[in-house]
Amino acid sequence: MRLTALSLKQPYANWVASGRKTIETRTWSTNYRGDILVCASLSGKGEPKGVALCIVELYDIRLMTKADEAAACIDLYPRAHTWLIRNLRVLKNPFPIKGRLGLYKVEVKRTLLKT
Repeated sequence: MRLTALSLKQPYANWVASGRKTIETRTWSTNYRGDILVCASLSGKGEPKGVALCIVELYDIRLMTKADEAAACIDLYPRAHTWLIRNLRVLKNPFPIKGRLGLYKVEVKRTLLKT
C-alpha cells in the first residue's frame, strides 16, 4: 500500500500520536488533502525515533494565527501555515521507516498498519 508520509521531530511526533497536537505547522503549503503517515524523524528530543507512529487526516491548511498556538504546541512564527489534522489512528506496532523532508510516498505492507 502506498501512503503519503511526513516526518516530525520529537517530541512533536509523539504529541500528534497522543492527540495533544491537532495542528502541524510548516512554512509551506500543499494542495494535498487526505491521510498522512506520521513518522518520528531521527532528530529531536525524545523517543522513539525513525519509526512510523500513526495516521492522521490532513483536511485543511491556512495561515497560522495566535489562536492556533495551543493546538499547534508552538508559538506563532513568520510565514507559518497551520495544517489541520483529525481522525487520529495510532499504530499498534510502530515500525522503522526512513524519513525525508517534505511530503513523501512510502510503500507499506497493510499488516503493519493495524490501528
